[in-house]
Amino acid sequence: MTDPVAGLREMSRVVKPGGIVGACVWDFGEGGSPLSAFWEAAVDLDAEAPGEDSLPGTRRGHLARLLGLAGVEAIEDAELVVDVEHQTFEEWWQPFTLGVGPAGSYVSALGRPERRRLEERCRELLPEPPFVVTAVAWAARGRVTAAP
Repeated sequence: MTDPVAGLREMSRVVKPGGIVGACVWDFGEGGSPLSAFWEAAVDLDAEAPGEDSLPGTRRGHLARLLGLAGVEAIEDAELVVDVEHQTFEEWWQPFTLGVGPAGSYVSALGRPERRRLEERCRELLPEPPFVVTAVAWAARGRVTAAP
């Protein structure tokens, strides 16, 4: 969201009083995202690679602060951990080639040689397959106590 507080306020607006509003975002601030190896490789090759660590909510406690700014009350935040096993490197790499999200957009903008270097750098950073990627997401929820 370009304006996360406005987005959370809109979520609150459409929830009846007493209802719950929640959000969840990958941990880019502490490197726990499932995309961390990708962005590490990208920055290794291109210091200007944008990454996603400055996006709203991607740091510990930030989602809870955003919910508070949106007027949500009784906020709780949590850390969610998930393990994803990849049988092959290609299984891990393929979603980046679809042009989805900031990582996919970054890959799509690369020329063939740059994309190949990025793919190889990612391969160097990851363990031999099959491998498990452990990822962390920040989650927060709170109660809407009154109509806006």
